[in-house]
Amino acid sequence: MEERDLTSGILNQVPIEIAISVGRARPIVRDLMKLRRDSVLVLDRRVDDPVELYIGDKLIARGMLQELEGEQAGFLGVRLTEIIDLRDAL
Repeated sequence: MEERDLTSGILNQVPIEIAISVGRARPIVRDLMKLRRDSVLVLDRRVDDPVELYIGDKLIARGMLQELEGEQAGFLGVRLTEIIDLRDAL
């Protein structure tokens, strides 16, 4: 049986969801129960800190958030600054 390259063919057509992590919060339950509309939950990162990109629970890249311009003005994007070797990550 002939071995196939997995990066070609039908696998290229499969959509995949990437989650972007901008930070974490660790409130205690008492403080969590006090949250209301317009409450602010402080994250463990600053606005200019890198974000992490995940497929499932696997880190695949890091990057910086940026606001898009032109036709996509107002939307957020991620400029990739580091890409993990996907052969190892997946």
